[in-house]
Amino acid sequence: MKDLATLLERPKHIRVLGLDDAPFQHQRGTPVHFAGVVCETTRMEGLLWGEITKDGDDATRVLLETIQRSKFHDQLHVVLLDGIAMGGFNVIDLALMAQSLARPCIAVMRKQPDLARVMAALDHFDDAERRRRLIRNAGPIHHEDPFYFQVQGCAPAIAARVLAKLTDVGKVPEALRLAHLIGGAVKTGESGKRA
Repeated sequence: MKDLATLLERPKHIRVLGLDDAPFQHQRGTPVHFAGVVCETTRMEGLLWGEITKDGDDATRVLLETIQRSKFHDQLHVVLLDGIAMGGFNVIDLALMAQSLARPCIAVMRKQPDLARVMAALDHFDDAERRRRLIRNAGPIHHEDPFYFQVQGCAPAIAARVLAKLTDVGKVPEALRLAHLIGGAVKTGESGKRA
């Protein structure tokens, strides 16, 4: 498996998986579906679908199981997540994902999050400190215009270059944009506005 720095230096495609949750009910404990889109750089090649729990603690485990048992696992160079949590506050262990998959994992954000507000909102959970620790362990939030991201498994400078290569237009890599559109369409009958 070639590393991302090597792939960036050659005219090679990068095989990426973008994961985003679909629209969900706001009641804690309800099911939340997610879409995973596999792209060769910006061209869609495959699709994954799964389910986690709203505000639960199963996102990391379910995502890892979904990826590792998929036919795409051995082909992937990098995994992108739409933020560090899915289904509300089901926080992802980014470091564990990168280590378990032996691939860089990048949590991409559309704007600088208000971390103080996020950390305060976690007071509503019995395991608030565990969730805070997962957010902190994901690493600092980097800003390489137009991207905000946390990364495990490669250097931030490499991650920024990879995000730029995986983005067709705008601020969102194509695999994440498609995952968002597909999740919205499957759950509501049509894709949403923000992609």
